[in-house]
Amino acid sequence: MKVDCAASDVGADDALGIWKIDDVDNSFYTQPFRIKYARQDIYLSVMVSFNIFNSEEEGPAASAVMLKFELIYAPTLDNGSELQASSVTSSAAVHEFRIPRRALLGLHSYCPVHFDAFHSVLVDLTLHIVYLKAGATKPSLKVPDEGLGPVSYHIVKALLTSRKMLLEELKKISDAIGKRIDDLDGADLNLGKYEPVNPSNSGLPNSSKVFPATGKGVGQLAGILHDFLERPNDVVNGTEDSMLYALPKEELLELFLTVSGQLSLLWNAFLKFHRANKTKILDYLHDVWAIDRKAEWSIWTVHSKIEIPHRYLRSMNDDSSHRHSLLRVSGSRKFHDDPVQNSASRAELHRKSIAQMKINTQSVQDMHIYADPSRVPVVLIEQHVMVVPQHGSGKDLALNASEQKDTIVLPKLQGDSLAAKSSAGKKSGRILRAVIFVHGFQGHHLDLRLVRNQWLLLDPGADCLMSEANEDKTSGDFKEMGSRLAGEVVAFLKKKVDKLSRYGGCKELKLSFVGHSIGNIIIRSALAEPALQPYLKNLHTYMSISGPHLGYWYSSNSLFNSGLWLLKKLKGAQCIHQLTFSDDQDPQNTYFYKLCKLKTLENFKNIILLSSPQDGYVPYHSARIELCPAASSDTSRKGQVFTEMLNNCLDQIRAPSSDTRIFMRCDVNFDQSNQGRSLNTMIGRAAHIEFLETDLYAKFIMWSFPDLFR
Repeated sequence: MKVDCAASDVGADDALGIWKIDDVDNSFYTQPFRIKYARQDIYLSVMVSFNIFNSEEEGPAASAVMLKFELIYAPTLDNGSELQASSVTSSAAVHEFRIPRRALLGLHSYCPVHFDAFHSVLVDLTLHIVYLKAGATKPSLKVPDEGLGPVSYHIVKALLTSRKMLLEELKKISDAIGKRIDDLDGADLNLGKYEPVNPSNSGLPNSSKVFPATGKGVGQLAGILHDFLERPNDVVNGTEDSMLYALPKEELLELFLTVSGQLSLLWNAFLKFHRANKTKILDYLHDVWAIDRKAEWSIWTVHSKIEIPHRYLRSMNDDSSHRHSLLRVSGSRKFHDDPVQNSASRAELHRKSIAQMKINTQSVQDMHIYADPSRVPVVLIEQHVMVVPQHGSGKDLALNASEQKDTIVLPKLQGDSLAAKSSAGKKSGRILRAVIFVHGFQGHHLDLRLVRNQWLLLDPGADCLMSEANEDKTSGDFKEMGSRLAGEVVAFLKKKVDKLSRYGGCKELKLSFVGHSIGNIIIRSALAEPALQPYLKNLHTYMSISGPHLGYWYSSNSLFNSGLWLLKKLKGAQCIHQLTFSDDQDPQNTYFYKLCKLKTLENFKNIILLSSPQDGYVPYHSARIELCPAASSDTSRKGQVFTEMLNNCLDQIRAPSSDTRIFMRCDVNFDQSNQGRSLNTMIGRAAHIEFLETDLYAKFIMWSFPDLFR
């Protein structure tokens, strides 16, 4: 094992001791640092290089390699400047990764280490793997008297493949960061007469023409590297195999030594190149990793697009003929089936198919996800295509859109123009991206911390507010809770804007909200408050996690409904009366009916509704803002009022906008096989709380649509 450390002044005051190598368990310990119990960045700047040896008889690795990261905790002495004896250290958290066998031939990847939900840590690191001839041992292909066996050919083939992959990655990295690898200037990377057996040279001219001895480094090796990019990953099979196996043993040994020498040259040049450009290489590989997330994690997500026609639901006030119109318009949905059961069945079928899927064998596998793929949450994502009704001519629409775009300006804060505050730094000002997280019934302000952490991984510059205004106050009136939240948000924004005024000002504001359970009703109530009206043009993304947007009408959970009845009778909780429409004898005078008429949704650029068919605490249709079978067949006044509420909400989502509005419904199906038939699973509480106790579902959604969270 070899360690290189780059000196860094950043975080030097927090450093305690030095790094060390433990030869007993072949592990490396980074430099210890002091924990501030606050957001802090520690720049370790460490490169660790180690070798995994194969015996002469083994050939290329036949199994995966596990990479284990431990977060070690060690208390300090009373003076706070020295660590206690190493014997008192303990492992606080572990994060493991699997490197598949095929990836051991060559890999250059970003690898984020997060440890676990209780330790909010991000370790930025990159992994670089190459298959080399061990320099400290005797040549693996020393020709024995009885001749060469098939393992020898496998070794040479693996070396050729590793050479190809390393050249390809060097080309990509060099081009991406705009830096030449100077140590390869003039390097002779020609295989001479062995070019025909090179897996990277199929159909190309002689390598001496592609890799001239007087070349200017990897940046000019376009011809052969273009072939790398176009060819499939044929590490094992290829037309070159027969030519390779036909080589006499002396020529095979010569090829082995030639390729081994070139690999050592390329690898050492890359290590030096990495030391000089570590930050740029990290940024590039991070971007590649981020782009690949949607495809990499598509195993657990099922995407579909559904069109919502503008005639979907009409007011039911006129006459009964509209009821038949409603059923015709929405006939594409099979309301004779149970949507809850349909969603659960789809997810379970997909979960079973995951066990039959072929997992990608050429990338690093996060064991938080890949340890047991069939136990990971399955997310059904419906992306809806807006069909907006045309009001007036296209010219008028274009004019209105232009006017709206021009009027998306920063709001006034208690009479003081935000634009005036930042006028001096209008060009150089910063964008304030504020995200407000709101807990649910009897919740804690940190309930949504896992979702917040995922948001910060996507957008480290976001300013997050974990709302405390209604902590221990969620049994009251939704209007009062909304008023408290609105005041808290305005105070938070004023504080952030005042801070930015010292750094060039605030040129733009993006305001996003994330709510869990009734926290979503508190958010919508707050958006109806006068204090937040100036900010409606700045609304960006709304992520609703199991929110009862249409109240608790048509809830099929009899056990939970009984609990609500007890809360109303024994506790007199006003919010429960409002959720169940018992706050007024006239349904059209209830809080929820009035709330659905207010424009609380139409100003968001992106709306994401998360639901779960396993969640018995919030009616499935209410979380998704959609019609349910019971409501579709209800011809009473209750059914009419419900339809009006639904229509009002959907009209806001479909409202014309100067920007493209993204509307998604995401069904999350959790694995509950380990929970058995407990009371929590029977009443649907387990899934409702699971939204707060795991972040994998949020990770899949947010990294699949990163632009919605930036």
